[in-house]
Amino acid sequence: MKHDGTLSYLEPLESRTRGAAVLDSLADMIERAGLKIGDRLPPEISLAATLGVGRSTIREALNRWEGLGIIRRRRGDGTYLSARVQATRGLAPTMIRLEGEALLRLIEVRRALENSVVRLAAINATSAQRARISVLCTELIAEVDARRNWHEADAAFHGAIYEASGNPMFGQILSNLDHALERSSESPFGSDAFGIASFPPHRDLADAIVDGDPDGAQAAITLVLDIVEDEIKSLIA
Repeated sequence: MKHDGTLSYLEPLESRTRGAAVLDSLADMIERAGLKIGDRLPPEISLAATLGVGRSTIREALNRWEGLGIIRRRRGDGTYLSARVQATRGLAPTMIRLEGEALLRLIEVRRALENSVVRLAAINATSAQRARISVLCTELIAEVDARRNWHEADAAFHGAIYEASGNPMFGQILSNLDHALERSSESPFGSDAFGIASFPPHRDLADAIVDGDPDGAQAAITLVLDIVEDEIKSLIA
């Protein structure tokens, strides 16, 4: 398969720029060349030569995209698009928008899994597990209100819910999905400010599980995910 036509949409970078400039150029090339999901990208060596950067720079950029589920590599065959890529024309940098779109895809998966998790937790949790979920929720909200790093407390709270569901695989799957999605160091999606508005409904979620109310638990987790989804869309708009 020849890639001369696709490569013609790239221009050499003025310096050996890493990160955002390379990814912006690749996104622009994909859009202008009309590449679709399932199409193969030019080889790394051709991309590097056309942009005037080292092959390791291209590999690093593509590794970030692979971590976001934007591309997939077939050993000995090449690199293929697995998600839509469009160069940014607004205020949000291309990489931030692509991270946000990857997070939106992750939320779709989380909706399907977490609806089942919280319903099962509300039904199956022991008295001790219900009490622990309530305590951990109180600790989480306190960390958020104090403007401290809340990530560990959040992981403990949701981990207790996964455990209470009676199926530990839920927690393993959701944790692996979240860790697999790579965020850049400048990403707003990894900051302590991201998702703050979603924490008040965590109290409703904990209370519903404590009360053995699966419908209430599902409504609460749906609201949590709705708030996070709206924030992502606002950041990449």
